[in-house]
Amino acid sequence: MRGIVVFGAGGRAGRAVTREARRRGFEVTAVVRDPARYPELGADGVSVVRGDVTDPGSVGSVAGGHLAAVHAVSPFSGPEQGFDALDPDFFVKAADALLGGLTAAGVQRLVAVGLFADLLGADGRPVMDDPAVFPPEIRPFALAHTAGLNRLRAQGDGALVDWVMLTPGGGLEESAPRTGRYVLGGEQAPVGTRVLSYADLAVAVVDEIERPTAHRTRVSVVAAEQDGA
Repeated sequence: MRGIVVFGAGGRAGRAVTREARRRGFEVTAVVRDPARYPELGADGVSVVRGDVTDPGSVGSVAGGHLAAVHAVSPFSGPEQGFDALDPDFFVKAADALLGGLTAAGVQRLVAVGLFADLLGADGRPVMDDPAVFPPEIRPFALAHTAGLNRLRAQGDGALVDWVMLTPGGGLEESAPRTGRYVLGGEQAPVGTRVLSYADLAVAVVDEIERPTAHRTRVSVVAAEQDGA
């Protein structure tokens, strides 16, 4: 079984994907900017390497020989960080580097983690356009993320890399348990609030590597309704 390369393996989503991939027997190459900052990532079946998701040469060098790649990199940790250091083109650069680098490396499947802000609300507009739902102060990050999604979409069906972006349709909870269940949707933000665990987001990500169902598109992913709810 060939391995999975996880860009952004030091973040919450990346760590969850790494755990889920190892649970299923995949070898994982965990890509971070500075491996010395993440000594705890190293484990049986996990190789921690330095890499840059915005550099196609770096992407290609770490991705070669893998079954698939996961993009879980985020340069933004929250409003308290501010936006002085935010590159509005970060996700566009990442999309270009991933598509180019993965193509050069012969890796044909890419699963990216999306952002709730650019799902569509009931009025057909992106959620980020409604200040009652999405904090306006985070809008610069949401716009940057959306630009990356649009860059992926611009590749069309002829690109070698078969990508999908899985977008949590609401809250994410790091401490919530793994149920192994989730629901995939479309472009619309789901009605109601069902908090998805990072563990179940990871289940969806690895499922889309093992048994792809969505191709060159973005879909929402939410927690499955509890039995009897």
